Amino acid sequence: MSNIKLSSRHNRIKPSATIQMAKLSRKLISEGKDIINMSMGMPDFNTPEHIKNAGINAINDNFTFYPPVAGYPELKEAISNKFRRENKLDYSSENIVVSPGAKLSVANVLLSILDREDEILIPAPFWVSYTGIVNLVGAKEVIIPTSIDNDFKLLPEDLEKNINNNTN
Repeated sequence: MSNIKLSSRHNRIKPSATIQMAKLSRKLISEGKDIINMSMGMPDFNTPEHIKNAGINAINDNFTFYPPVAGYPELKEAISNKFRRENKLDYSSENIVVSPGAKLSVANVLLSILDREDEILIPAPFWVSYTGIVNLVGAKEVIIPTSIDNDFKLLPEDLEKNINNNTN
């Protein structure tokens, strides 16, 4: 196995802080420590029975093939309706993509729009994986601190002073 050549891109990947926190939480729990693991964003409850049964029914009905890349149209329409009804947001189903997680979607978008030497502005605080994804792409992150004093909103003047010819 040691003769396998890995790409320079792979060798730039640093261990995820989220994964490191989850590993440490599991270790401390195994030692009997009372830990609330907030590292991975997973629920602390079992999947409700009706959802498990729907999954079992889908398998039994052979609903087991790859979905359309952007998601099933019926699901996208249901999400659109939910946004409209509960969040007062008006997005058509054509503007919605269903993916197996935000990390993959963010990585795909950044891989499609960034080149080496491009810069991307990231307001802080931010999700821990953003810088790792930018590093994987080969671009450069520019962190713009925000403040609790203004509800962590990105101020126009902070944005403007960080934009340059390499900003994407």
